[in-house]
Amino acid sequence: MPAPVLLFLPAHDEAEAVGDVVARVPAEVCGHPVRCLVIDDGSSDGTGSVAAAAGAEVLRFDQNRGLGAGVRAGLAAGHAMGAAAVAFCDADGEYAPEELERLVAPILSGEADYVVGSRFAEGRPRHMRLHRMVGNRTLTLWVRRLTRLPVTDGQSGYRAFSPAATAAAEVIHDFNYAQVLTLDLVAKGFRYAEVPISYRFRSTGTSFVKLGPYLRKVVPAVRRELRSTSTVTAHGPMLDLRDPEVGLDDLAAPALPTAVD
Repeated sequence: MPAPVLLFLPAHDEAEAVGDVVARVPAEVCGHPVRCLVIDDGSSDGTGSVAAAAGAEVLRFDQNRGLGAGVRAGLAAGHAMGAAAVAFCDADGEYAPEELERLVAPILSGEADYVVGSRFAEGRPRHMRLHRMVGNRTLTLWVRRLTRLPVTDGQSGYRAFSPAATAAAEVIHDFNYAQVLTLDLVAKGFRYAEVPISYRFRSTGTSFVKLGPYLRKVVPAVRRELRSTSTVTAHGPMLDLRDPEVGLDDLAAPALPTAVD
């Protein structure tokens, strides 16, 4: 029996959406069986029960720990089960679990270690609100300049990892994972790739990401990430955050949009 592919879904109060997402997870990709794990991040609305009824395995936190903590737990679970590839996507229905094979195929073929599903690889998503698109593109440009890679979606919630990248990945804060995870793996020399994915705006629940709180949490974490890892990548040195051309301080400008996911 081939090693499984793990798709995990971090979820907090997503009972309205998670059952449908779990039901759409493919049973097999590229000849590998798929296991679906829901990380129930202290939900109070029965998210874990709905996910289990839909066929997912469930790991429940007693209290809300944050998206970064959920991603850490999912990566640890994938490493422990010896998964051939590990992927995650949001449980709110914005991403299509049916597209899992797109994410893991470059990993299973040995072409990449870290694959990000890009909502912008083929142009602006039809269903993304303008303020979200502008905020996302602003932060993506920042990640692109830091890593010197052609990143087109720095905040994507659909990502996949090789076994080695799964074991090595570090998410250094609980709030989120988007920028620090990419900086961590690129600095460690893992091969980055993007694949185009579809996207639709959530029809249930509300996003936890608002630009002001997001930047107050994420910017210090990115600073810590760049201090704690090598600043030399296979694509050249990362930019120095003290360089005024990086535009770090400009990201906090109040004129930017109010949400970025």
